[in-house]
Amino acid sequence: MDNGIYKIDCLKSILDKKRAEGAKIVFTNGCFDLLHVGHIRYLKESKAKGDILVVGLNSDSSVKDLKGEKRPLLPEEERAELLLSLEMVDYVTIFSERTAKAVIKTLKPDIYVKGGDYKVDDLPESEVVKDYGGKIELLLEVKGASTTNIIEKILKTYK
Repeated sequence: MDNGIYKIDCLKSILDKKRAEGAKIVFTNGCFDLLHVGHIRYLKESKAKGDILVVGLNSDSSVKDLKGEKRPLLPEEERAELLLSLEMVDYVTIFSERTAKAVIKTLKPDIYVKGGDYKVDDLPESEVVKDYGGKIELLLEVKGASTTNIIEKILKTYK
């Protein structure tokens, strides 16, 4: 563990023990560049689906790859610290790949949660989850709540 951020192998050991004790593990992932109400509602709903919520956080390099050169706005350590300060988030692990497939394959959460802006068959992680018998749940999207919309509003308001 490094400042509450767990390396994948350490986190796997912890979760294996918790699972053996009967805990249901929920996993979600994302960039979480600027926390907003959509993130909070999504994380609360995710936590309600099980006992332990693990957040896979895209590294700075993978956010840049996914969102463009100007992102992330906040470095990965700060984004992880913000997530860990939320009562519904139990663990955070940072991954550098574009998708969370490798993390999910290692941790094997009982439930993998994503936002409603996705379809199960379009998720790159869905095959991995199905292979080990996990469940995928999609949550309703909070319309208009996005980091991109916040950035656009700031630029428009303060130009």
